[in-house]
Amino acid sequence: MTEANELFWWSATELAAAYREHRVSPVEAVDAVLDRLRATEPSLNAFVTVTAEQARREAELAATSFARGDDVGPLTGIPVTVKDLTRTAGVRTTFGSSLHAEHVPDEDDVDWARLKAAGAILVGKTTTPEFGLLGITESQLTGITNNPWQIGRTAGGSSGGAAASVAAGVAPLAWGSDGGGSIRVPAAFCGVVGLKASEGRIPSRAGSSYQGVSTSGPLARRVADVALALAITAGPNEADPASLPWTDGHAFTSAATEAAIDGLRVAVAPHFGRGPVSAAVLSSFSESISALSSLGAITSHVEMSLPDPIDYFLDFWSPGFAVAMDELRALPGWADDRVHPTMLAVAARGAAMSAVDYWTTSVVVRQRIYDGFASVFEHHDLLAVPTVPLTAFPHPGESAGNASIDGQLVTHPALDFHRLTEPPSHAGLPAITVPCGFDADGLPVGLQLVGPRFSDALVLRAAAAFEAATNWHLRRPAL
Repeated sequence: MTEANELFWWSATELAAAYREHRVSPVEAVDAVLDRLRATEPSLNAFVTVTAEQARREAELAATSFARGDDVGPLTGIPVTVKDLTRTAGVRTTFGSSLHAEHVPDEDDVDWARLKAAGAILVGKTTTPEFGLLGITESQLTGITNNPWQIGRTAGGSSGGAAASVAAGVAPLAWGSDGGGSIRVPAAFCGVVGLKASEGRIPSRAGSSYQGVSTSGPLARRVADVALALAITAGPNEADPASLPWTDGHAFTSAATEAAIDGLRVAVAPHFGRGPVSAAVLSSFSESISALSSLGAITSHVEMSLPDPIDYFLDFWSPGFAVAMDELRALPGWADDRVHPTMLAVAARGAAMSAVDYWTTSVVVRQRIYDGFASVFEHHDLLAVPTVPLTAFPHPGESAGNASIDGQLVTHPALDFHRLTEPPSHAGLPAITVPCGFDADGLPVGLQLVGPRFSDALVLRAAAAFEAATNWHLRRPAL
């Protein structure tokens, strides 16, 4: 057991075992996490709503259940944070918007309902940009969320509050969502694990999925914890036509404990045919590939040339932005200055697109993306690529992203740092990011492992093997 005197650093799997062995009480763990939350807020600014009293009540109930020897769920007594895009019955859910500042839903979304049924204790709702539509986490409702490794730098987005909180020791498990990298980018920037499961593996509520691209998912400090969360949330939902059939969750949790990749064929690519990638990221990435090789993986470099991810991002997502803006503009009291100017620009592009253009993007170009990955997986089991092309940058203001990488200007600052996470999403592939190093400023670097469709267990196994062979996940921010 690591850091035994600081319960807020314990993993979910460590806490679950300690509860059952009566070494730790859920009340102790929840109190430790809430104390940590108070110590890190408001400097992090990672929370919209804190549910301290409710969490303590539920912790006391969990403690009683363990004392009686009840048959309890796998997350009973485990403190969890939930991104404020996920509906939580009876708990304020704002979607990052001042328009919904007092919105309290009557029902849980299916993913949180499953976590809650497994015994998870909600300690708070984490920050997100308005409706999750930016790659950085800031909104008029909550302001700017900071990176725990260096206040003044971005935590990424749109699950920035989720990543920052778990990296800072506020709950071992966070629940976020990811369309083109909204779990993996902030996880990499904050030095934690983030999983985007195969398309349809974690179901959505009715009408919330964007052609199967967007999905909710876990962030944690350990691979075993994201595997546990996946095991609990995976499975069909009749309201989600893209959801996959039931899979034995044991396949996911056991994969995270096997941690053996001897003979696994790993394709290696520093990018998807378009740079730049910072020297610091490439250095850590190279060391990560050496670590995989030392574990017995057969690594080989591949050249990948996919459709331009920035053009594709704009053409695929902008019609949705346009629809969202039309709905917002129909609301009483709406003004365009309520959202970031980047959202307005993307929405304007979408409004100008033709149906033919959109069909070409979502069918023809998307198929080319899938084909590019499929050609790699004909001869390889996994693909390794950096998660983000640079480390966390200073809060960017209106540009919503980094202006350059190692002095080289980028064309679309708000989108450029998602160009390594966007393509796997649109191919429907499972992808995980794990910490793999730090730059000279002490900022984390992420390694992204991508697998063929439905190979979630394999991705988890490789990530767990890398984690077990390295110590990057053990570093803690001096917050």
